[in-house]
Amino acid sequence: MAGSRGGRGEPVFSSCRGAGPAAAARGWWSGQGLGGGGWRRWVPDREYVSMTTDPAPAGGAPDSGRAGRPRGRADGRPRHSAGGGQMRTVTVGGRSLRVAVRGGISRWSPLLLCNGIGASLELLQPLVDALDPRREIIRFDMPGIGGSAAPVVPYHLWTLAPLLSGLLDQLGHQQADVLGMSWGGGLAQQFAARRPSRVRRLVLAATSPGALMVPGHPRALLRMLTPRRHRGHGYAPGIAGELYGGSVRDDHLLARELLHATTRPVTTRGYHYQLLATAGWTSLPLLPLIRQPTLILAGDDDPIIPQLNARILHRLIPRSELTIYHGGHLDLVTQATHLAPLVEAFLRAQPPSADTTGAHPPGSQPGTTT
Repeated sequence: MAGSRGGRGEPVFSSCRGAGPAAAARGWWSGQGLGGGGWRRWVPDREYVSMTTDPAPAGGAPDSGRAGRPRGRADGRPRHSAGGGQMRTVTVGGRSLRVAVRGGISRWSPLLLCNGIGASLELLQPLVDALDPRREIIRFDMPGIGGSAAPVVPYHLWTLAPLLSGLLDQLGHQQADVLGMSWGGGLAQQFAARRPSRVRRLVLAATSPGALMVPGHPRALLRMLTPRRHRGHGYAPGIAGELYGGSVRDDHLLARELLHATTRPVTTRGYHYQLLATAGWTSLPLLPLIRQPTLILAGDDDPIIPQLNARILHRLIPRSELTIYHGGHLDLVTQATHLAPLVEAFLRAQPPSADTTGAHPPGSQPGTTT
């Protein structure tokens, strides 16, 4: 994308609709940063992202769902945990899933997070910490990933909508907001299209329409064929920059911390089944069926999923808004304190009253970069 990279830790956003989440986020960021109609810059103080929370004090309510204070190791690097929520095992359709639920207020829709390939739910902890603590947040490990039991047979994205519906049923929710990142963005698209009554609002981050996508860099895609980056501590820092781009280009140790933010190793079978689940899958025929308000987030330095894929999603999803940020594939996590206000503003926004059909006005595409 045109323009030079800002300073280290400096996100740059583009979104041309002043009424969208970028404009609403001004209230979160004291008027700095996100305006409509072009590039604006906001330079934050550099700080590491919390990967954990302090445990609840003795005698406290175990299901309070309140995140504790960030803590780090003696060397200043963050520790890893799925703090700030209840951990449980939920069985859906014969599949045993490890689930973390951070409690929230009942009048807000819960937010269901769908993770990237091979990543356990701990990876999303910085995003959970950065979102409003009053919001209930649900995370889960896919079969064979993190603490979920390995699948007996392969599965496919076309068949996974009932899995999410069953998970919400088990947790007592009729409807939820859904956020999908990378591989999880494909799952979120499938769920929103096939079970529209279960999804109130949709957030798609660093994701694509599947097999019929604009491909990423060949070296990055080649490295995605193996779960090695989630295992060897010396391997992830060496390939982080060319694989993920964005903030980890200048902080390879941060990539190592993120990719090893897991309590259990990734099984080879679980990873390859998750990879196989996308074979032949594309959301292109489904995208016009997604009628929920949708926020699309994409980085301008993402070697795995080029930003043109986000523009395709925006073009085909009727009620979508697109924001391009200056960053890479993992910046929703590594720069969570900067991007979470966009998500919060979108989830809190009131539905438009003038247009109930969800169609774009003729000759226009709302929310696109100018």
